[in-house]
Amino acid sequence: MRRKILFTAFLTLFVSFSLPAQQTFEKDLIKTSAGDLEITFIGHAALMFQFKGKIIHIDPVAKYADYSQMPKADLILVTHKHGDHLDANVIKTLTKKNTQIIYTGSCVQKGVSGMIMKNGDTKTVLGVKIHAVPAYNQVHKRKNGQPFHPEGVGNGYILTFGNKRVYIAGDTENTPEMKALKNIDIAFLPMNLPYTMTPEMVADAAKAFQPKILYPYHYGKTDPQKLVDLLKNEPGIEIRIRRLR
Repeated sequence: MRRKILFTAFLTLFVSFSLPAQQTFEKDLIKTSAGDLEITFIGHAALMFQFKGKIIHIDPVAKYADYSQMPKADLILVTHKHGDHLDANVIKTLTKKNTQIIYTGSCVQKGVSGMIMKNGDTKTVLGVKIHAVPAYNQVHKRKNGQPFHPEGVGNGYILTFGNKRVYIAGDTENTPEMKALKNIDIAFLPMNLPYTMTPEMVADAAKAFQPKILYPYHYGKTDPQKLVDLLKNEPGIEIRIRRLR
């Protein structure tokens, strides 16, 4: 199979759209058995999905967009309590009468309310099956020896849209739970130091669970080309690099 490494300038499915206040984001369309999944790349770990008329926001934070100008949420997913992933004011801005909010137990202290999911939990919300995957550090730690993200605190989420399974990893390393995943169509894997993974860690995980499409995200100043080079001999994994300011 001829390897396809798709960059923004060459992606045939790529479109962009502008929002008020001169906000411009990249956006991909993914075909599923139940209709198109639209993925909007906002910034850092912030994403927005649109599927069957529903809006899903992932880790929305004011630093990365003017959320007052963005569509209200039907569903909000928060991976953990850190301020670059959880912004209670933005959640309030995006919330409408029937908005569903899913987060981890540690988020309660940040003043948000909703549905808590623990590692390993599975729920179906608004017709979307959601499975919580452990997200934690094994190697990278603070000066006091504590992991930046302790085990059992943060979530990644697998969302099922029709016949497509989308994995948003949250802040994590290449854990055994991640490497054991099966049948992942699209994966968002974090790649910034010292908080999440090196390109080598991302490549190790991707080789193990073989996502069909891999988006490095939350990559800060890390050069995503390093990941492309590490996976150049993995023809089953399509790497897509998107601007995540």
